[in-house]
Formats: sequence, C-alpha cells, structure tokens
Amino acid sequence: MNATQLVTVLGSTGSIGESTLDVIARHPDRYGVYALSAHNRIDALAIQCERTGAKIAIVPDEAARARFNEVWPSRVRKPEIRVGAKALTETAAEAESQIVMAAIVGAAGLPSALAAAHAGKRILLANKEALVAAGHLFMNAVHASGAELLPIDSEHNAIFQCLPHRSGTQGSNLASAGVRRLILTASGGPFRKSSIEELAHVTPAQACAHPNWSMGRKISVDSATMANKGLEVIEAHWLFGMAADQINVVIHPQSIVHSMVEYEDGSVIAQLGQPDMRTPIAYGLGFPERIQSGVSALDLVAHGRLDFEAPNFRKFECLQLAFSALKAGQAACVVLNAANEVAVAAFLEEGLRYIDIPTIISESLNWLESHTEASLNSLDDILALDREARLTAMKLVKRALVR
Repeated sequence: MNATQLVTVLGSTGSIGESTLDVIARHPDRYGVYALSAHNRIDALAIQCERTGAKIAIVPDEAARARFNEVWPSRVRKPEIRVGAKALTETAAEAESQIVMAAIVGAAGLPSALAAAHAGKRILLANKEALVAAGHLFMNAVHASGAELLPIDSEHNAIFQCLPHRSGTQGSNLASAGVRRLILTASGGPFRKSSIEELAHVTPAQACAHPNWSMGRKISVDSATMANKGLEVIEAHWLFGMAADQINVVIHPQSIVHSMVEYEDGSVIAQLGQPDMRTPIAYGLGFPERIQSGVSALDLVAHGRLDFEAPNFRKFECLQLAFSALKAGQAACVVLNAANEVAVAAFLEEGLRYIDIPTIISESLNWLESHTEASLNSLDDILALDREARLTAMKLVKRALVR
C-alpha cells in the first residue's frame, strides 16, 4: 500500500472508534481520516476532528451541531458538519473514503453499514447487528458490489485469520476446504462463577464490570448475559456460511484464545493475542499485510494456563435464545436483537431486573410466532419489523416493571 487511504469511522467516540484512531495515528503515511461520527459525546468528537484533521463531522441533530460549534477552537479550520441519519448513510458511501469502520452500536448502525456495502468499500465490521438483523441483504450487497468485508469482532477476526481462504469471508463453502466446526470463545463475563440465584440481585455497575475488556455499557451487559456471544453466533453464520450446529461456544476466562477453527483431519487452529481490540482493527486496516497495532507482546509463561469450559445455558439463557433464533430464521433474529436492546436499556436506566432481560427476549420471540410474518426483502421491511419488535418489547418491559 503506497498511497494514503482515507478512513471513515462511524461511531468514533466509542471504544472501537477510539482504538481505530489510535492505530491510524501510528501510520500517518498510510491512512488519513475522512469522516467521524458521534451520537452523544460531541465534545470528544470535536477533539478527535481537530486531532486527526477529519474533513467531515457527523452529528445527530441541530443541538449537537450547535454544541460542536461552541467547543470548536476558533483558530482551527472547522470540518464540514453534517446532521442526521441520512448524512451517515451518504457519507459511508462517498467515493473519497476507501475504508469504512462500522462501529455504531446496535441496529442504528445498520443503514450506514449497508450503504458502505452497496458502495463497494472495504468495510471493517464492528457492528454485528448489521448481520444479525439483515444478514441476507448485507451479504448480497457485498457480493453485488465487490466490497471487502473484514470482521472486527475479536472472535470473527480470529476465525478469519485461521481459515484457509484469506480473500474474503463472504459465505464461502468452508466445508469443501475441510472446515468442520467454528469455535467461538467467551470470557464468561463478570458472572461466570455466580449462581443463578445470585443473578437476581445484579446491578448495572456489576454487569458493566467486565474482567478483561474495556467496552461500552450496552455491550458490557451483553457480555455479562452472553447475548453478545449469541449475536456473534448469528454473525458467524452469515460471515462464514456455517450452520448453527457447526458453530460452538466455549468459555475461556483468560480471553487469550480469541476463537478456533476445527478441520476434518482433527486439527484445531487458534488465534491468540492480548485482549486488545487494536489487534483485529490493525489486521482489518492492513489486510493482507500485518501492521503495527501498538499492542504489547503476549507472554504465555506469565499467564501460565489457559482454561476452557462449557457454557451453562440455564444461567446464560440469552445464548440459547440466539441459537434458537438463528434456526428459526431472519425475522426471529431481528426480534431477538431489538428486544435485547430494549431490555438492556431498561436494565441500565429504568430498573428492569437483570434476570428479566432473557424473559423480555423470549416473550418477544413468542409474540413473533403469532405475528403474520412479512417478507424481509428490503431494509425498509427489516426496519419496520424492528420497530414493531421494539414496541412489543417496551410493553413487556412496562409490564415487568409493574410486577
């Protein structure tokens, strides 16, 4: 790679976005920043834009634009400020930027990630919901445009590194390459050793205290419930074209083995590394080259041991629900994701009990069974079902709060 490539970072003030900018800053001769977006942390976005020389800043509304203008230093040339969801999708597709980091959390990141896919970009996909809610549409867009799809979740990035075909993940027939099984690792989160009874009293602060990774609040709760791992199972299905019964999850508390691929001859190939998202981000930016990430060397002797255990599906019911949704089809995956987002938000803000999160998801999936299923042939279809599922989940949350 000789010419500088411009990168758009959607969700730049989150942990993935910040790590992406850290890696980019280590390679000023290779990468520049085209556009950055944020939803809440507007002050931080302004600092990032000033530091990186971003050409475009994307904010959610006019109040955020006013705040950006207020904190922007007058001596520095201001980036173009764009407002709203439409600006996200339009910027993701613009020809000036060659690489798009899709790191907006939740279904809100789906339209812009899909726009990047239609535009044929190199997509560094850190938004798993794009595949959970719209896997068929997303992969079709990647195929049709010739986009490069590189997974950034540490588990999927690890699998990608362990596969024989490095030219892309786009649903290739891995069975013909001798792949028998994909093994996703999970840390087990903060409640790996907790009893089911103890979970009834979990607080948001406890659920957000991940033992290994530094993440946002929503994804930290998802890690605690293992809903995050369930979403990754669905994502792995779409990325690698593997059926649900060919994808396994094992708990690995050290978070050193990021995932594994098992082959027909009995070989199991694993990718190991520090629990630092700059490794998969650097791999995605530099692929097929490997570039400096800033991550320290792994000292296996210092770690001493690597442990593995099977997940308890009674304690981590969200993981079981994700497997069930994957087998049920795309509509169930849309509802699973929507209900989980609503339930987690209610747990963090409104007092929903931690143990009610899987209940809200399960009851939302039950609602879908009695719902006349519409076709999911377009983004509008998916977003319509997503809205219905959220309204249903909100009603279930209110009922749970009254009890």
